[in-house]
Amino acid sequence: MAGKLPVGILALQGAVEPHVRHLERVGAEVVRVRKPEHLQGLCGIILPGGESTTMLHLLHVNQLWEPLKAFLQSKPSLGVCAGAILLAKAVSHPAQESLGLMDIHVERNAFGRQVDSFEATLDKTDHWPGETIEGVFIRAPRFTGVGDRTRTLFHYKGEPVMVEQGKCLAASFHPELTESLAVHHYFITKCETEATSWTTASPNPFASLSVN
Repeated sequence: MAGKLPVGILALQGAVEPHVRHLERVGAEVVRVRKPEHLQGLCGIILPGGESTTMLHLLHVNQLWEPLKAFLQSKPSLGVCAGAILLAKAVSHPAQESLGLMDIHVERNAFGRQVDSFEATLDKTDHWPGETIEGVFIRAPRFTGVGDRTRTLFHYKGEPVMVEQGKCLAASFHPELTESLAVHHYFITKCETEATSWTTASPNPFASLSVN
């Protein structure tokens, strides 16, 4: 596909710019998504780390909740930390609204408070095509339940910390806070596959996307 892939980063709050730098390094054209119309033309989106309740509030204030949910039904996504909480089917500690796109149960802040942040080498599974990576955990959530349709890509001490379901990826750690581009490369591969399907399926794949 000619030109750079247009990839979004939800830019309402949180760790936006580190993702921007990683996406640019893997050859993406980055769009900071703050309004529904910013979703048009994207081949995927990253939901970054931050504070999930604040993100929820701002998504509703900016009238992005329903357009984003519709977009994510068919486009690749990577949810990191708070972004993973947004993608989950169920959230606890405490319970809160979520997009319900991945068959995972997430417990907020379960790896500890800010002072308990740490970096560790992760254990890859057979589903991960590359080398192992480092994970940075900051007030990280735990995936306390993973459904049959969801496969684990990385473990930490036997616990799933990065999972995949269809076009959705969720990580409890921050891949954008290390020098490794492996996770962003993997995500871009999903976006490239999506972009290729557009060119063969329809000359105007966004015609049915509602942003009202």
